[in-house]
Amino acid sequence: MAKNTNLRWRLPLICLLWEVAMIILFGVFVRFTPEASARWEEEEKKQNNITSDIENDFYYRYPSFQDVHVMIFIGFGFLMTFLQRYGFGAVGFNFLLASFGIQWAILMQGWFHSFKDGKILIGVENLINADFCVGSVCIAFGAILGKSSPVQLLIMTLFQVTLFSVNEYILLNLLHVIDAGGSMTIHTFGAYFGLTVTRILYRPNLEQSKDKQGSVYHSDIFAMIGTIFLWMYWPSFNSAVSNHGDAQHRAAINTYCSLAACVLTTMAFSSMLEKKGKLDMVHIQNATLAGGVAVGTSAEMMLPPYGSLIVGFICGIVSTIGYVYLTPFLESRLHIQDTCGIHNLHGMPGIIGGIVGAITAAAATKRVYGSEGLIKTFDFTGDYMNRTPMVQGGYQAAGIFVSLAVAFVGGAIVGGILKLPIWGDAADENCFEDDVYWEVPEDEESGLYHMHDPTLKPASP
Repeated sequence: MAKNTNLRWRLPLICLLWEVAMIILFGVFVRFTPEASARWEEEEKKQNNITSDIENDFYYRYPSFQDVHVMIFIGFGFLMTFLQRYGFGAVGFNFLLASFGIQWAILMQGWFHSFKDGKILIGVENLINADFCVGSVCIAFGAILGKSSPVQLLIMTLFQVTLFSVNEYILLNLLHVIDAGGSMTIHTFGAYFGLTVTRILYRPNLEQSKDKQGSVYHSDIFAMIGTIFLWMYWPSFNSAVSNHGDAQHRAAINTYCSLAACVLTTMAFSSMLEKKGKLDMVHIQNATLAGGVAVGTSAEMMLPPYGSLIVGFICGIVSTIGYVYLTPFLESRLHIQDTCGIHNLHGMPGIIGGIVGAITAAAATKRVYGSEGLIKTFDFTGDYMNRTPMVQGGYQAAGIFVSLAVAFVGGAIVGGILKLPIWGDAADENCFEDDVYWEVPEDEESGLYHMHDPTLKPASP
């Protein structure tokens, strides 16, 4: 039976109803933090003896917030434009799911982390954390890119943001894990959630669409725009919510070093693994970013700069080998159709990041951190004032397994929901095609097909 991809009523209905729900929920629950309130002048500044507006958290966090915001909407969006006939879907649907996701994330994370006297207090740090949450959804989107309808993506976003917030609360609040750059909470969770969903949605007949899953010259250039934006701003991503001062400074340096090392090993192994020694643009677009993923957990710890270079060095190798050997294996043997190779860019590097974080935490000493520095870095205060670095390392390792468990179980449930034949997803032969859901200009449409099939000629003007 042919699938009905007409979304004229389904998409408007879900978008409008859910946005009305967001308006109502924001009206009931969301209020400004004291630093964003007009009463800051007469209350907070006087009570805390603040003499200058520059001490408002906005001025510390907003530049990092904008960098992270660019990564979510431009970095992730354009990274996925490599598909020759799915540029509109890559950027447009990423825009859609991220715009809904940040609203739902503000609510979900607010209920867990900044709920006070019946209200969610929202400031610039909430905006950063909402973008982090949506980053995990963008990662999962990469696994099902080109094979899902916008309605499916919105439903996945609703559930994934919810599960992300629960997983984040378990790791950060119950296990007291340190994960500033989200190697576990964002990348490991997002990747394995997406891989589980795409496994449940397995399409056995996609082999006939192999030609459309490739790229063309200009689509790869667009994808490199996403890569460069992500690469440049990743130090902000990993340091955005770190403590002011040395922790934020250190996180940016470590990320910078890891990313730089990752590029060289990616280039080396991309050339080494190709028979003619040529570079593969897929590797350069993706594996060069793996160092930023893997250093996320340990970035604000006292991981020395040469240590971050080692992390980047290893991840460039692991990620590139993954694209060459592991992705085909996962598809042929395990029926995991990972369109963007998120297992190589986010999954494996995320786990490596969790392991590096556990080892770095366990090895922490007062000699290296100083007494106050050790307490501040790992927040050994209150209920955790007697926790030792070795115990902290154990909890860091436990965080990896919790993230994987939530991702696998949640992904299986959400995949089952998305598999219901009511969400307007395309038939196998129409996957990876923009014109299923978008109005594509005729000259551009004919031009795309002309590039793919030289026997076809563009329509006459």
